[in-house]
Amino acid sequence: MKRLLFLALCFFGLTAQADPILVPEVSQHEVQVRQGFTGTELLLFGAILDPTGARAGQDYDIVVVLKGPTQPIVLREKDRIAGIWMNADSSAFQSAPSFFAVASSARVLDIVDERTAAIYELGLDFIQLSPSGTIDPDEQARLTAGLVDLRSRQGLYKEVVEGVQISEQVLYQARISLPSNVQTGVYTAETFAIAKGRVIDSAIAEVEVKKVGFERFIEIFSQRYAFWYGLLAVSLSIFMGWVAGRLFALI
Repeated sequence: MKRLLFLALCFFGLTAQADPILVPEVSQHEVQVRQGFTGTELLLFGAILDPTGARAGQDYDIVVVLKGPTQPIVLREKDRIAGIWMNADSSAFQSAPSFFAVASSARVLDIVDERTAAIYELGLDFIQLSPSGTIDPDEQARLTAGLVDLRSRQGLYKEVVEGVQISEQVLYQARISLPSNVQTGVYTAETFAIAKGRVIDSAIAEVEVKKVGFERFIEIFSQRYAFWYGLLAVSLSIFMGWVAGRLFALI
């Protein structure tokens, strides 16, 4: 009996190791934001191999999810009150990705079911926000859709169907652009290899977006000395207003 159990464990161990493994990489692990930064494009690439290092013995699809730093957010819904558009309902969420992009080798729901897509957040329809308190599911879905629409128009949320190219079922690559208004911080690029509707492997690469030069100095100064930064900003605004007024008086 013990021998049979041992053989069964060995069999399951070997079959578990038969799944291919991902070897991901990104074109740049650091994005420097300077004055005049207009955005950049990241190349996410890699290979999928079996545990022996040979070519994977099955067809697969690739989905890449690039997420920016999460942040707390309050979503407000506008409504027409007495003929005027005003803030109505609002809900607070503990975390929402500042940037969210998905690139896939095929339409996501053609390669996985909705449950799998929701578990791994494989698309804009499956972003998971963490509400700060109790919230009605329908209201949460409505507010989430509103956030996705707003940030999609800002270029911060995007979904690229067939944005991943696979060569010989070994190499893959995807290009995701970062707009100029991205938030600084650590971004995670998670790659999923999918075969027969199942995620067979995933791997993460990181990219740091940070300000450098004078922009970096201003960012650090505003964070460490918030009071003096605010006072300086107000004083500078008053001074510039006074200078503008004097110039117009001389014209």
